[in-house]
Amino acid sequence: MHLETERLQLRRLTADDVDNLVELDSDPEVMRYLNGGHPTPRERIRDMMPHLLAYYERGDDLGYWIIEAGGKFLGWVFFRPHRGDGPPVDVDRSGIEIGYRLRHEAWGNGYATEVCRALIVRGFDVVGVARVFAETMAANAGSRRVMKKSGLRHVATFSLDGAPEVQYALTGGEWRKLHV
Repeated sequence: MHLETERLQLRRLTADDVDNLVELDSDPEVMRYLNGGHPTPRERIRDMMPHLLAYYERGDDLGYWIIEAGGKFLGWVFFRPHRGDGPPVDVDRSGIEIGYRLRHEAWGNGYATEVCRALIVRGFDVVGVARVFAETMAANAGSRRVMKKSGLRHVATFSLDGAPEVQYALTGGEWRKLHV
């Protein structure tokens, strides 16, 4: 998949992106709501790459993509089935999960919303997914704002490892009602 929005380009993640991912995950602000602000070690990112790249074996519609503006690395986004890791089992994780991580310098420009909207449109109109959802820590107001502006609605609040989390989602039927 190659996807362009008004200002951004999405391209497949490659093994050559390790340095970009290390730099991104080294910013304490970027990692604040993911692990308390701790950097992800280079070795862990390198070890994760085969798993991240394996999504492309399922076809061109799912996986991880690098977000760029004019060739400059801004972050990444995924559009994938949920990994199925960890509790809670009572939260509906059917459909396709959307997630994103942007450089701190890119925050506040609407990039995450722009990318999410484009993937949601593609998911419902081209890929034919039944449901799109995203999750974040309840305290992550910025990410929750992106989810809402992208057209997702709050559907669940739950606890994950003792921290309150939220899920925002939209079904294909809801999408069609809004865009007929």
